[in-house]
Amino acid sequence: MARITTATIKEKKRRQERITMLTAYDYSMAGMVDQAGIDMILVGDSLGNVMLGYENTLAVTMDDMVHHTKAVTRAVKNALVVGDMPFLSYHISLEEAVRNAGRLIQEGGAQAVKIEGGTERVNTVKAILDAQIPVMGHIGLTPQSVNAFGGFKVQGKDLETARKLIRDAQALDKAGVFALVMECVPSELARRITEEVSCPTIGIGAGPYCDGQVLVINDMLGMYGGHVPKFVKKFVDLQPLIIEALKNYKEEVESGAFPSAEHCFTIQDEVLDKLYGGS
Repeated sequence: MARITTATIKEKKRRQERITMLTAYDYSMAGMVDQAGIDMILVGDSLGNVMLGYENTLAVTMDDMVHHTKAVTRAVKNALVVGDMPFLSYHISLEEAVRNAGRLIQEGGAQAVKIEGGTERVNTVKAILDAQIPVMGHIGLTPQSVNAFGGFKVQGKDLETARKLIRDAQALDKAGVFALVMECVPSELARRITEEVSCPTIGIGAGPYCDGQVLVINDMLGMYGGHVPKFVKKFVDLQPLIIEALKNYKEEVESGAFPSAEHCFTIQDEVLDKLYGGS
């Protein structure tokens, strides 16, 4: 299977082929996602919630992102790996934005980066693209703006905000993003945006009309004990299965059932005789 590139993703939209994307944050999980044939892997700053236990994504640092992106890219052979730019990594100056994006590529091994925001991020997108780094946009509910939004809320439900989302999408598309994530956007609005922009749209809580879909892998596998958004479908509920396995391990260790003979190594009797005999 040929390595998926940003050109592959754009071609999928032209052919009207649906695009698949999931998050991953570690070597083992990334390897399984890649083996499943998922088109793109996002090393999301959502790792702050599901891996590091933060209340939101705001505490995630560039060092966190580079660390986890390295782990993911070591496992991946086919999928396109996108590294999330964390809070304040691209807000202070264009120079700092390019430098931090470069870290995800050079140190982390990602093939592209994702940044949140609309028209206000166009110059940042252009600066990163000028450094030959592909950029994925992200509009709608942008988790790094949770304090400004006053919580995690659906975006674009009234005329003013709907028009802004359309402007944001058009501006980012014109700036050259290779794909655009839309989060918590009404389905019909996402449909219109998808039809109007040339780049592929990737929905998360944005309905079925986007060119592709993305979910946080811990949510869709039922491995996260925190709040699970309405738009998540649990394709399997692993948490109770894992807890049951852990309880079985505890019980067998305490009872002496584990390890049994099949899990042990042997030594020849003559070696033991000499060992205990001292000869």
